[in-house]
Amino acid sequence: MLEDRTKGQIEAEISEAIIRFEKEYMGRGPDETRTYYLDDIVVVRLQRVLTPAEKQLAKADPTSNGRALVKQVRMELLEKARPLLEKTISDITGKNVISLHTDISTVTGERVIVFTIADPPAGSK
Repeated sequence: MLEDRTKGQIEAEISEAIIRFEKEYMGRGPDETRTYYLDDIVVVRLQRVLTPAEKQLAKADPTSNGRALVKQVRMELLEKARPLLEKTISDITGKNVISLHTDISTVTGERVIVFTIADPPAGSK
């Protein structure tokens, strides 16, 4: 039952679901994942998510489009998976997802995903 879980348990569930998504859908899981559930926002921080091929492409000649290509491919993949991610967050939190925002650093391999949800978690105020 949603009400029986602590904020920390919900954050852990979200982290586990995002790790599973990254492994199954993107082909490589992060080295570390942290989730923060704050009022009506869920922030997921994934560290070192780039594949070896993406790392090579990102550090290619600065005049090439390697970094932009890595970001573009990652963005397209996430956009295709948006309904799945939104349903996952909604199922875990019991709240509707209003929007999803993301970016990835091709330098550090860190990705941040931000979900805006319809209502803050119970007891967050």
